[in-house]
Amino acid sequence: MATAINSYQDLTVWQRSMDLAVECYGLTKEFPKEEIYGLTSQVRRSAASIAANIAEGYGRESTGAYVHHLKIAQGSLKELETHLILSGRVGMATVLQTQLALSLITEVAKMLRSLIRRLQDGRNEREN
Repeated sequence: MATAINSYQDLTVWQRSMDLAVECYGLTKEFPKEEIYGLTSQVRRSAASIAANIAEGYGRESTGAYVHHLKIAQGSLKELETHLILSGRVGMATVLQTQLALSLITEVAKMLRSLIRRLQDGRNEREN
């Protein structure tokens, strides 16, 4: 049975996106200080953008606008994934350090695809 959603904060995809953002903020604390306006900023901004776009889309009046913002969140997710892979390739983070974040990215990506599909199929957007 579907769970009634009263707020974007009730959405599991938003909750896991917030977990991902928190993980990324913690990870970037270990990045070199000279990267504060570089990769550190890019990782943090793209991580925060995912949950923010889910929330913004939820608050819109139409399903089309909601889906649009969920697709923006998908783009931010891929941007974040790329930044994390790059941070490993340039030696700012190890595979072990990025493992949880990359795992959360995979989880959130699946949830976003599923939610978009449900909305496009006309199923209740206020159910989880």
